[in-house]
Amino acid sequence: MAEISTIARPYAVAAFNLAKEKKSLTEWSEMLEFLAQVSLDERMHAFINDSKVSDEDREKTLIKIAGKKLNAYGENLIKLLIEYKRLNVLPQISELFETLKATDEGTLDAEIIVASKPTDKEVDTLVKSLEKKFNKKIDAKVTIDEAIIGGIKVIVGDTVIDASVREQLQNLAYALKS
Repeated sequence: MAEISTIARPYAVAAFNLAKEKKSLTEWSEMLEFLAQVSLDERMHAFINDSKVSDEDREKTLIKIAGKKLNAYGENLIKLLIEYKRLNVLPQISELFETLKATDEGTLDAEIIVASKPTDKEVDTLVKSLEKKFNKKIDAKVTIDEAIIGGIKVIVGDTVIDASVREQLQNLAYALKS
């Protein structure tokens, strides 16, 4: 997965810089999300990867499917990705673009994993402490996973805070084996 991110990053950064310059971050965000979803469609994925299909046909088909959802820069991105055989990284380009956009806007995405549904007050308190810790606005998504048994696991960007009972039991088991 790191290799795909490495390939996608320059395209995401270039798209982000252009979108920021043109003051069209939201438009680019929607455009890239749409293209990512199209590329993930089973039939479209097969079409994109079919060696019998010409690059010209790929380009025409994608641009036709996207229609008015693509601006001229988006069409150029499609042409460039086809030329360099990089259409398969569209989902990662979209994902990296969103990360750059959130960072620029001072927002971080956080995934809060708990064993049972927390109260709104508990979530608010946790989000406020995360905002204080990371000095950014936090956009939190709560996921319930009974497998963690109890406690909490928080993922913010590359940072993982795992205070789940399952993790503590695994650490204990590892310590006992040593």
